[in-house]
Formats: sequence, C-alpha cells, structure tokens
Amino acid sequence: MQTIVAISTPYGTGGIAVVRLSGSDALEIADRAWRGKPLSSVPSHTAHLGTITADDSGAALDQAVATVFRAPNSFTGEDTVEFSVHGSKWIQRQVVERLVSLGAVPAGPGEFTQRAFMNGRMDLAQAEGVADLIAASSRAAHRLAMSQVSGGFSTRLNQLRERLIELASLLELELDFSEEDVEFADRTRLREIADETLALIERLVSTYDSGRAFKEGVPVAIAGRPNAGKSTLLNALLGEDKAIVSDVPGTTRDVIEDTREINGILFRFYDTAGLRDTDDTVERIGIDRARDAISRAAIVLWVIDASTPPAELAAQLKEAEVQINAHPESRHLLLLNKTDMQPGNTGRLPGDVAERLDSNAGDKPSEGAGLLSDSIGEVAYMSISAKSGAGLEALEKALSRLVKSDHDPDAELIITNARHKAALESGAASLRRARCAMDTGLTADFIAQDVRESLHHLGTVTGAITPTTLLTSIFTHFCIGK
Repeated sequence: MQTIVAISTPYGTGGIAVVRLSGSDALEIADRAWRGKPLSSVPSHTAHLGTITADDSGAALDQAVATVFRAPNSFTGEDTVEFSVHGSKWIQRQVVERLVSLGAVPAGPGEFTQRAFMNGRMDLAQAEGVADLIAASSRAAHRLAMSQVSGGFSTRLNQLRERLIELASLLELELDFSEEDVEFADRTRLREIADETLALIERLVSTYDSGRAFKEGVPVAIAGRPNAGKSTLLNALLGEDKAIVSDVPGTTRDVIEDTREINGILFRFYDTAGLRDTDDTVERIGIDRARDAISRAAIVLWVIDASTPPAELAAQLKEAEVQINAHPESRHLLLLNKTDMQPGNTGRLPGDVAERLDSNAGDKPSEGAGLLSDSIGEVAYMSISAKSGAGLEALEKALSRLVKSDHDPDAELIITNARHKAALESGAASLRRARCAMDTGLTADFIAQDVRESLHHLGTVTGAITPTTLLTSIFTHFCIGK
C-alpha cells in the first residue's frame, strides 16, 4: 500500500503539531526530508531531534522531533514516523507538502485506523471505539470508549460467537449422519445454549439507549408553569447566567440548551417555556417546542412553585400528574421549588407528600419516592430552592442515581453504536427463528441455517465478516489524521 501522510493534531495554531507518515516507504521518505541521524537506522520507539528540510537543497523548514515506530509494532502495523513540529499552520502545511513531493499521498478520513484494522492491530469494534474515544466529553463516555478500544466488547462478542459455533457444530454433526436417522445433538442442550445466548444478546441490546445517552449527554427537560423557577434552576445547575430570569410570565419563549458533567456523566439540560394556555402566537410556539423537548427527554424535572397558596399548589401537582402520565417512558422528578420563600411550607402540601418530605428532607429522592396519586405510581420528589442553592447537591446525586438505575457505565458492558445494535438485533432475530425451529421439531438443516445467519450478523460487529461497503461507511466518518 502507498505511504500516507496527514496532520494528526487538531487544525489550528498551537505549541506543537504532529504530522504522521505511515507505510512501507515511510522511513525512506522521512530520511529524504530529514537532516539528522538517519531514521532508517534507529531502533523502533525512539525519538530524535533534527531538522525538516524545505526542499532538496537542504534549506531548513523547521526544527522537529521524529519518533519512529517500526512494523509491526506501530498503531497501523506499518513503519510509521511522527514528526512533532512547531504549531504554525504554515509549517504544518509545508511539512505535508514536502512529504507528498517525496512520494507520500494525503491520507483519507480514518485511513490510519483502517490500516490498523486491515493489518490485524485491532478489530472493527475497537477501531470504532477509537473515534468514540476522541469524541468523549465525559468520564462515562470515556470509560465506555476505553472498554471498546481495549477489546472488552469484542471479547464478549467472541464469547457469544463461540456459543453459537458450538451450537452450529452439534447441528452440522447431525447433518453429516442425516441419512442414518441419528440425532447426535441433544435438543434440550441445544435449546439451553440458544436461550442463554439470546438472553445475553438481548441484554446488550437493552443497554443501547443508556449508552447513547452517556455518549451524547443525558437529555433532561426542565418543565413546569411560568415563573416556577425553571430558568433559575438551569442557571444554578450550570453555574452561569445562561437563561434570562424575570418575574414576567412567559419570559422563556424557546428551548434553551446547555450541558454539564455531574459525577462523571454528561447531562444535556433543556430549559423550556412555561406550560399554560395562551393566545400569544410566539409563546404558543415556545410551548409546543417545550412539549417536544419533554417527549424526547430521558429525565423530566417538574418544577413546582411551592410558595403559592394551597389551591394553586394543588393545581400544579395535578398538572404534573397529567404530564407524567402522558410520558411514562421517561423518568420524572418532582421539585418543590422556592421553599426558602415560606419556611414550613410543607404543612400546606397534600398529607402524604408533606409527611415524606418531613422525614426524607430530600436526601434520597430516588429511594424515598412518594405516591403523588394512585394513578401515576411512585414519583420521586424533593424540596429545593433554585435561588439559594438549597437541595441542589441532593438533586445532582438524584440525577446520577436515576441515570444509573438501569445501566451503570462503571459496572457493566454497554453498547453505544447504532450499527452494533442493528447487528445484534438481527443476530437475535435469527436465533429466535432457530429456537422456534427446535420447538416445532424441524430438522437440523433448517436450524443450522438460522444459527449460521446469527453468526454472520455478530461477525459484522468485530469485522470477522467485513463487506467493503461497510468499511467505507465506517471510516469516512473519522477525522483525517486518525
């Protein structure tokens, strides 16, 4: 393959930049542009100070450090040289142009990682994990990407494929002796293998929604009536004045979005327009967008103005009940806000709510959940003051607990890639057909066909089965230089 070159650090001016050269002629091309100790003669994994020349006359372009990685012990599995040059954008361009003039070709998106895959340095799932690792914006996202890059996900997939290979081999043995009407495979054992494998695949598939949220940011909608304190709460959570705060109802007309990492998890907060009936066309558009944000949120924070008279407070609770019933797919947390304005306010709340607030004091809202009404079941609630900050630390802990209640990125394998999910779902569907064939007494050849299909789908995840179109699709989404 041709020797490729690209800038591997982000485009722009900095202290240094790294230009990567990889391929069978990498050391020869590097030496022709290098003034210093010949790089073709130095050991692998060593760094050397020298000068990159601007042209064949030997004029200096930049003083640099060249780091040599010899095949097969490099990222790509090929001879590789990485030049650390000064971060001038002009210098970076000139270094690349100089190496291209000596025979290298510009690398395409993800081509270094693609070569690492093609040369057996990593499988396809690990290669995709590299892109996720580069894009990781929180501890949880980093942890999931590292698990994929280090082969944790691939190991689990290979274990599943080994189970299916065992199943297929028993069936193939039976097929070899089909004319003698001998059933070598114990159908009870076959069913057990199929059931166990299917359960493991379905478990992995079930983690995808959580994995995507950890990777992109858990969507959290802040909802409630106008002037309940939603914008104040957003500002308090973010630690900055992101949203305009005013006593005028309907100040927030559009969805305001920002992110913050809490306990290693990235949350994507949406401050929404106050929910109410209105004849104002612009405000109504904002309310429609608020309802859309609520429908897409993994967690909804229902902000209730606890300083209002009892009848008004009861009406807010009733409205929250209606909205919670309308979105059973989301997690809901009821926040009784502005408790600093009227201390002792819990005495004016509905009996069961007041009793539980008094006993829990908002410390464990996800564990000490109370019943707002029989129709909505358990809904966690807590007392806060967005303005003074009271209860915000407990709220942050509650958010972390809610996110980890289904899947914990620190304790289990979680998938984050839509392609992986689709392949696993297809593999599960094939395995269900095989299981159905066993139940209905079909012959081994029909069962084996479905098992082979399941093996095929799981193989596409790690690259054991690798259509060219799949590789093209995956690596074109990488950045150039990686």
